[in-house]
Amino acid sequence: MTKTLAGKRAVITGSNSGIGLGVAEALAAAGAEVVLNSFTDRPEDHALAKDLGERHGVVARYITADMSKGADCRALIEKAGGCDILVNNAGIQFVAPVDEFPVEKWDAILAINLTSAFHTTAAALPGMKAKGWGRIVNLASAHGLTASPYKSAYVAAKHGVVGLSKTVALEVAGQGITCNAICPGYVLTPLVEAQIPDQMKAHKMDRETVIREVMLLRQPSRQFATVEQVGGTAVYLCSPAADQVTGTTISIDGGWTAL
Repeated sequence: MTKTLAGKRAVITGSNSGIGLGVAEALAAAGAEVVLNSFTDRPEDHALAKDLGERHGVVARYITADMSKGADCRALIEKAGGCDILVNNAGIQFVAPVDEFPVEKWDAILAINLTSAFHTTAAALPGMKAKGWGRIVNLASAHGLTASPYKSAYVAAKHGVVGLSKTVALEVAGQGITCNAICPGYVLTPLVEAQIPDQMKAHKMDRETVIREVMLLRQPSRQFATVEQVGGTAVYLCSPAADQVTGTTISIDGGWTAL
């Protein structure tokens, strides 16, 4: 891959696995210095960054920060030394009816999935404005554009991420900074992969049938999106081809939101 992002520093929240790690891989392959993040501080987290950097020939670091805490979110950007590219990916999920939804779960989901993006963006923007260049890529969801029952906090947060993306885009329009939201449907991550055996058992179906008829029921393609596809979209949004793409959403959902 051409090193189109050489000289750029990217901070990706929630990036020691799954979509976040896939985006970090893609940005590193394009030449960007990358900062991985999660709330843990284990030797394997730092080793992950070291391996990624060595494989792609870029500087790669791991910085621990709890995305449920505003001060940690802002400190992440400061410890990184600022960033040219900010990818807000950190997120958690919980499922329950609204009248049974635990208040602490609601608060945690809103804090990690939405409020963290406000804090990191607010911290990153001054540096981007000073350079006259910046890319903010927010990982929303198909649930940022539509809804499902029992996911009130997640749907509310992801709708908020889409709204925040539009607002930031308008505020920085004409300053060389763009802000967009990627809205994936179901992506085959280790977390999703781990759910398949339980779904097979619960529905008494084989792997292919439970994926097609249960897990991907609302995804018309009946295929998972991949972390590589999400990563490639993030790289596109950071490329010159996307200089005028801002304040919008890009769906990677196999047609889910076309229904």
